[in-house]
Amino acid sequence: MYVCSCFGITEKQVREHAATGACTPRQIAGACKAGTDCGSCVRKIQALLGRGACPRRDAPLEPVALSAAAAATGVEAAEAA
Repeated sequence: MYVCSCFGITEKQVREHAATGACTPRQIAGACKAGTDCGSCVRKIQALLGRGACPRRDAPLEPVALSAAAAATGVEAAEAA
C-alpha cells in the first residue's frame, strides 16, 4: 500500500528504510523524499515508525559534554527558577 502518493513510496519501502536506521519522519524523508511535498503522509509514516519498525538500540547513549558557557547558562536558569 502506498504511504506517499507524491513520490510513490510504499509501506514496505518505509519499513526497509527504518530497518537500515531511518527512525524519524525526517530521516525517512532524507532517504526517499516521502513527506517532503504535500506532507499528508507524515502521520502515516509516524504511525509506521511507532509500530516497532525501527530496530531497538541496545547501546546506551553517550553523555554530552557541555561547554563552560552552556553549563553556566543552565546553572543561571536553575537559580532563577
